[in-house]
Amino acid sequence: MTIILLFIIYLAFISLGLPDSLLGVSWPAIRAQWDLPLDAAGLVSLITIGFTVLSSLLNGHIVRKIGTGKLTFISCLMTGGALFGISLAPSYFWVLLLVIPLGFGAGSVDAALNTYVATHFKSHHMNWLHSFWGVGATAGPIIMGNYLLHATWREGYKSIAIIQLLLAFILFFSLPLWQKHKSHTMSNLSEEELNIEPDKNIMQKKGLVFALITFSFYVSVEMSIGLWGSSYLVQIRNISINTSATWIALYFGGITAGRFISGFISYKLNNKQMIRYGILISIIGGVLIQLPLPDFMLMSAFVLIGLGFAPVFPAMIHETPVRFGKHNSGVIIGYQMAAAYLGSAILPPLFGVIARHIGMEVFPPFVLITTILVLVFSELLTLKTKK
Repeated sequence: MTIILLFIIYLAFISLGLPDSLLGVSWPAIRAQWDLPLDAAGLVSLITIGFTVLSSLLNGHIVRKIGTGKLTFISCLMTGGALFGISLAPSYFWVLLLVIPLGFGAGSVDAALNTYVATHFKSHHMNWLHSFWGVGATAGPIIMGNYLLHATWREGYKSIAIIQLLLAFILFFSLPLWQKHKSHTMSNLSEEELNIEPDKNIMQKKGLVFALITFSFYVSVEMSIGLWGSSYLVQIRNISINTSATWIALYFGGITAGRFISGFISYKLNNKQMIRYGILISIIGGVLIQLPLPDFMLMSAFVLIGLGFAPVFPAMIHETPVRFGKHNSGVIIGYQMAAAYLGSAILPPLFGVIARHIGMEVFPPFVLITTILVLVFSELLTLKTKK
């Protein structure tokens, strides 16, 4: 039973990653069809992230009402329906409407599954779970790119939508499994543990502010490298566009492969050690990109940053029940996911504004300083929650 449920959760995380890069890959074709300005994609992204943040904040309360299984099924149905609707959208206005359920569904399933795995499974499963997200995030652009070559962006969205709806179909029939697993888990708890509610004034929990800041900075620097790394390589290091795209793909590949490897390393190291050593490895990579290295070494530095980042997010999520109590996990993980989404919505675009006025030369120090800040706030969080 548990193995089948884990398999379904892994499938759900592949599905979660599939739509994440679709807008960026398909936007040139969408923009050309409707004669839209380049920055019109920004409003689509802003609405999506806004409703993702909202659903993350509500996650703990919704899960307590309907359960993780039902929420995951409903969310997957929402995202699949939204993607299918976008494939049929007659205008840009309809896309703006349809990304509301897309963002809400994505945020709900993301926070709900992270909470479920953090409270019911070991650390290695959390790392492997996030490596499966990387599989989906990598496969999405490949599927869309294939359709852009041989068909239209609409067919690409429709294809991803069908995959999402098929998963929703599987999730519907898996609902008894979630109930059985919940009953099995609850049978091992005392009556006091079963009836415990999340703490009141949860934002006053010691160290929570540092946790939210850590998540925000971590996701910001991870996304900034993916968004601006290629531009830096082309403009400042004179790397070709094709080669720079490959290097950034290797950076994300480092994160995905690193999370798979981290699943095995977590048998030997605890979450705090995984977080600390991972960030330190990324800092070494951040130092290397400051230097006038030959191309091969510079490429290796990007991969090293990705490998270092790999265990950080999964380990921080998995450590949440230890730091703040299992009964608070649903609410706090939702808050942490919201902080992560907000960070990704604010800092990468802000860096773009800074780079436009100063130049892309600020990219290496930005990466290094932001990664050091992740380490600083992570260590402050550890100190505050030590007891």
